[in-house]
Amino acid sequence: MKVFDSTTKKIFFASWVSLNPTEASNTSATQLNRPVSKPHFDALKPLRRWLDHFKVSDRQLAHRLCHLIPAQCPFERDVKLLGRTLFHIPPMCKLNPLYEEVVSLRFRALCYLADECGEDVSQYC
Repeated sequence: MKVFDSTTKKIFFASWVSLNPTEASNTSATQLNRPVSKPHFDALKPLRRWLDHFKVSDRQLAHRLCHLIPAQCPFERDVKLLGRTLFHIPPMCKLNPLYEEVVSLRFRALCYLADECGEDVSQYC
């Protein structure tokens, strides 16, 4: 017995079709109107904005930023005993509320050193 013999030979696709476009536009508009949630207060927004708009324009500053901000999370570890991994400590840097901004600042410093100063940045990777 072949599998093809016991399967369906025709597949039907069903969809909703509206014959009255004005009626369809009214229903879609009512579906898209969601209640507006209350805006939440973000205490770190000014610091985030400052880090995002910080311009790296000094070679020494760019070098310092690349030295201070690690390329990967320094807290991630494998705890081993006698060659066997006991447990793994996950990267905790993602819990930092400014993690994305600090990493992007390091990236902008690397780009400044590579593009503007023409330096080799492989030592920071």
